[in-house]
Amino acid sequence: MAYLHLITGGARSGKSRYAQQLALGWCSNPVYVATARVWDDEFAERVARHQLDRGPEWTVFEEMRLVSQLPIAGQTAVIDCATLWLTNFFSDTNSNVAKSLDLFKQEIDALLNIPGRFIIVTNEIGMGVHAETAIGRAFTDLQGWANQYVASRADAVTLMVSGLPLVVKAPIP
Repeated sequence: MAYLHLITGGARSGKSRYAQQLALGWCSNPVYVATARVWDDEFAERVARHQLDRGPEWTVFEEMRLVSQLPIAGQTAVIDCATLWLTNFFSDTNSNVAKSLDLFKQEIDALLNIPGRFIIVTNEIGMGVHAETAIGRAFTDLQGWANQYVASRADAVTLMVSGLPLVVKAPIP
């Protein structure tokens, strides 16, 4: 049976660091699933910084869409992050919110049919300034609906604020 922990928060709130600490507390050789597509040089630098945060004990997979098809059964895996995962679906579907959300939900449902402990990192992008463009607002809506879906399926949800974890949904003992 799958256990799912969602970690959400704003940019630079400590989400990834907390997720990695949590995973290392559960096992000595966790999996890291990177969902990012490297769009430009600045983003490549961000990816490199994240890579430096992890030691040799991590098994790393890079998968932009079909995370549920990775060999992660029985593993503790950090999936970082849902926002970039959604961006890939959004880009592939020509910004179709409904289709992107459906593809994402299918992946979450498939993931929950795999035994293991999964930590999904996501962003609360709707807590800031409203996007200036229609496509930006559409993606913000998509992210919000996707986060709600994952949170509804998660055993635990943690909101990161200024590096501090706040329990939003505690696992049932």
